[in-house]
Amino acid sequence: MTGKSMKDMQEEVHTYISQFKEGYFSPLALTARLTEELGELAREINHYYGEKPKKPTEDVKTVDEELGDLLFVMITLANSLDIDMEQAFHTVMHKFNTRDKDRWTRIDSLEDDRDGK
Repeated sequence: MTGKSMKDMQEEVHTYISQFKEGYFSPLALTARLTEELGELAREINHYYGEKPKKPTEDVKTVDEELGDLLFVMITLANSLDIDMEQAFHTVMHKFNTRDKDRWTRIDSLEDDRDGK
């Protein structure tokens, strides 16, 4: 499988959605779908890493499958609102790299502490 840019993924989702008469769901319906998919992801995380194992009768799903479902719905919502996800990502990374640049302890500062610097 080859790597795709977010723009490629947004175009692929748009091509998929555009083949149906119904088109994009409303932002409110897509937000409800995001919530649903996030709940399914939380359930899988709980099964694999939490204290609640799956019942023998439950379908086997994976965390990566649920993350993929969540990503698809996020892209669908972004497309329906004409949001460029690459630009949105760059905007949020700029925020983290400026506003939060000194918020967390950097690994290199831990190494400096151990080296007596």
